[in-house]
Amino acid sequence: MTGEVRTGEVRAGGVRTAEVRPVLTDRLIGAILTVGGLAGTLAAFVLMVEKVALLKDPSYTPSCSINPILSCGSVMTTAQAEVFGFPNPLIGVAAFPVVAATGVALLAGVRLPSWWFRAVQAGALFGVALVHWLFYQSLYRIGALCPYCMVVWVVMIVVFCYLTLFNAERGYLPAPRRPTRLLLMVHSTVPLVWLLVLAGLIGVRFWGYWSTLL
Repeated sequence: MTGEVRTGEVRAGGVRTAEVRPVLTDRLIGAILTVGGLAGTLAAFVLMVEKVALLKDPSYTPSCSINPILSCGSVMTTAQAEVFGFPNPLIGVAAFPVVAATGVALLAGVRLPSWWFRAVQAGALFGVALVHWLFYQSLYRIGALCPYCMVVWVVMIVVFCYLTLFNAERGYLPAPRRPTRLLLMVHSTVPLVWLLVLAGLIGVRFWGYWSTLL
């Protein structure tokens, strides 16, 4: 297997050539970006609502404050929650609708230019870097997790993985062909393994608390 699906043969200049269909079709990527964009928008919006409520009433307990570890309130009141001088969820409220709109356009059959995918890729790279910085801060500096933030983390990783593979397959990003084909053959495994590693780090970091619940 080469990460490409051959759907038949056509004649080109009298020579029989195989017609190749991409592994990551527009419809598949469109669906992933649409669902991911909507889920990210919803999570970021709810976080923003909770943040505003907390600003109005410092004694307010956010709906996602469940226990000492899963506690949005503990995260929202830190400096890391406003890394650029404004609440982090505003970034998601602004960016995730663009991801969703891109997905809807692909599902509708709109042919978007390559520069658009590169621009969205740049945004996804920024986003995935930011969520990993926040992941580190949550685990090893703050010592608490925000459930809605974790939804954003999952969405960002899945979107980044599939968008990167899509852009590499279509030639919008420079990438070696053989590794790209190998990754395309197991494309769903890439974000899954990534997320399992992060879940493992969470489990190890807070094992002292999790073990009391067993």
